[in-house]
Amino acid sequence: MKFSNGCWMHKEGTEVFTPAEVYFSNKEDNLLTINAPTHKINHRGDTLGGPNITIRISSPAPDVLRIRTNHYMGVKKKTPEFEIDVDENRSLIVEEQDDFLKIYSGNLRLEINKANWKMVFYRGNEKITDSGWRDLAYVKTDWKGLAYDDGNLHDTYMRERLSLSVGELIYGLGERFTPFVKNGQSVDIWNEDGGTSTDQSYKNIPFYISNKGYGVFVNHPEKVSFEVSSEMVKKVQFSVPGEELDYFIMNGPTMKEVLTRYTDLTGKPSLPAAWTFGLWLSTSFTTNYDEATVNSFVDGMLDRGIPLKVFHFDCFWMKDFHWSDFVWDSRVFPDPVGMLKRLKAKGLKICVWINSYIAQDAAIFKEGVEGGYFIKRPNGDVWQWDMWQPGMAIVDFTNPGACKWFSDKLEALLDMGVDCFKTDFGERIPTDVAYYDGSDPMKMHNYYTYLYNKVVFDLLEKKRGKGEAVLFARSATVGGQKFPVHWGGDCWSDYESMAESLRGGLSLTMSGFGFWSHDIGGFESTSTPDVYKRWCAFGLLSTHSRLHGSSSYRVPWAYDDEAVAVVRFFARLKASLMPYLFRNAIETSKTGIPSMRSMVMEFTGDTMCAYLDKQYILGDSLLVAPVFNDEGMANYYLPEGNWTDFFTGEVQVGGRWYKKTIGYLDIPLMVKAGSIIAIGAKEDDAEYDYSDQVTLRAYELSDNNPSTTVVYDNKQKLAVEAEVAKSGSTITIDVKSQKAYTVVLINVSNIASVDNGSFEIKGNDTMITPSGKGKMICTLK
Repeated sequence: MKFSNGCWMHKEGTEVFTPAEVYFSNKEDNLLTINAPTHKINHRGDTLGGPNITIRISSPAPDVLRIRTNHYMGVKKKTPEFEIDVDENRSLIVEEQDDFLKIYSGNLRLEINKANWKMVFYRGNEKITDSGWRDLAYVKTDWKGLAYDDGNLHDTYMRERLSLSVGELIYGLGERFTPFVKNGQSVDIWNEDGGTSTDQSYKNIPFYISNKGYGVFVNHPEKVSFEVSSEMVKKVQFSVPGEELDYFIMNGPTMKEVLTRYTDLTGKPSLPAAWTFGLWLSTSFTTNYDEATVNSFVDGMLDRGIPLKVFHFDCFWMKDFHWSDFVWDSRVFPDPVGMLKRLKAKGLKICVWINSYIAQDAAIFKEGVEGGYFIKRPNGDVWQWDMWQPGMAIVDFTNPGACKWFSDKLEALLDMGVDCFKTDFGERIPTDVAYYDGSDPMKMHNYYTYLYNKVVFDLLEKKRGKGEAVLFARSATVGGQKFPVHWGGDCWSDYESMAESLRGGLSLTMSGFGFWSHDIGGFESTSTPDVYKRWCAFGLLSTHSRLHGSSSYRVPWAYDDEAVAVVRFFARLKASLMPYLFRNAIETSKTGIPSMRSMVMEFTGDTMCAYLDKQYILGDSLLVAPVFNDEGMANYYLPEGNWTDFFTGEVQVGGRWYKKTIGYLDIPLMVKAGSIIAIGAKEDDAEYDYSDQVTLRAYELSDNNPSTTVVYDNKQKLAVEAEVAKSGSTITIDVKSQKAYTVVLINVSNIASVDNGSFEIKGNDTMITPSGKGKMICTLK
């Protein structure tokens, strides 16, 4: 939302009122309230009119400041509000001087110029951003009939503009498929079903993070409009309709610490069960399938040595025109209970597609109408339309009765043998409606998905137990990270869509989400075998991996024999990496730092990483660089330090770009120096005891800088603690484990002896096996 006409003028029909001075302030234990007239008060007569701005400042957590700005405070409060964890009773440290107010929160400090309004935020002595003349503002508009009147404009807005410094870059704002760096973009936080090739997003998050190591969270579920260096090029502007603006600014100083603080407020990503990291296979969307088709897919994967963990039934498990009535289509699945038992006997988990849109022909539509379980029009009619399912209505999750009704339908499926749900849609939520609890339709548009996914996730936790609940969700808002996993939505089946999917995923994980997936091979249309094979390598080195399409199947033999080999190779690789991946997932659930993260998050100080969006860090030690072209050309950048090719052991020096042609059974998978990668003993299943016979591979040890790791078993119990330390001609290995393990020193072949263990030279590496408890001391030649 732009209010300016160039640098000096406002748009026609626009008035902007910004604080001029601090006229008075009131300090309570946990709150500072400021009265800020929008004009200078030179004599008593100047106090007879406004507008005045009221600013309330608190510190709900260390290194976090909350700024709430109001014009009129008597406006009726509207719901819903984001579920955030704030300590409103936390004491606020305020120092008042003649010319300044200074507010402290940990290492974050806000200084307010009292005479000439300006807010400056500092980290220690370093300025991180400021808000000055014309930035924080109350805006009145009369835009009716003007060129920018789109029929959805409001009369008043609250606005803030925070400064950007030279070289400062902005990331986040949800899963966005536009350029990864958000500078220069106008972004509206408004969920839409727009695919992956437009500026629309399924998962809009009003939170951004700066490479200067701070973040801003705008605490409004309704539409928030961001202008990121796009109206005033040295500012990030955000605005909301109405009379109030509520935002948090949080210090890092690292980007990871910013995400930890943000997820302290909005919720940590829940830990998905170990089995969810295995390979998922779908029926695809509009394809024809029955039990025989499903069995041919499952048996075909298993017979070809491809470890499959989850089978997903997409929409047509239900009868056409009946979605979502949660009743199996008896024409193709006459014995669903028996079928599910037979599939689960093969070691599979079962996922089925659902959404919260109920077709008029669905058997449960009448129940929903009679029970008052659907969103209504203001006149009391059920809101219906003909897109997606003719005459469909939408479940009203503000109604506790509707939540129970919906949950009961799903519970019957869980009792039948279903393990999890793909919670599709939840974006196109109308605003010309009335909710059961009186919620504001504009706020509910984005927030609806939170209630929808929460109802389903809570049911899964109740039925399957904490740690076993998982969704495959498309839409999200703030807090949605508590209900993983989320996938990238409807993409085309080409390299461009593969790249935009990764870009969107990295943007989402810069926004508080810990786990992410995408449709391997693309959704719309059918990819070439070349794209499919490259996408499989990328997809099986994502946190979660699903083969899914629209009008064609995604089983590898539908492409060619080599595709089978590729899927088998990378599915087995991922299974063997589960000790490493699951340890990182557990850490994600505790810290909020994503398991799949951007280069700039991991290497913020390396300016070359600032714009990189075609490679990423998986966990904390593996760099993955998918191939995005049909020449097989891998093009990737390695930050400073030595990096080791996971497959070949070749060491490449960082601080430079690499380019090489690779085959389909390869992908740049580089290990950071000083890492210990735990490799599991199994390749044919993602779920096993990761500590039993684990191999600990130590890379590029440096003197007097110990490398450490831990391994959890598949039930989240800490089972192995390991430290490998090099000092001169000695390497000390200290592993605490109750089960068998081996240590491999990568590119170390000059071992002379091992105390308390035996060793075997294998090429350039040394495998060490303990002979008893306690440390092993390796002496180098």
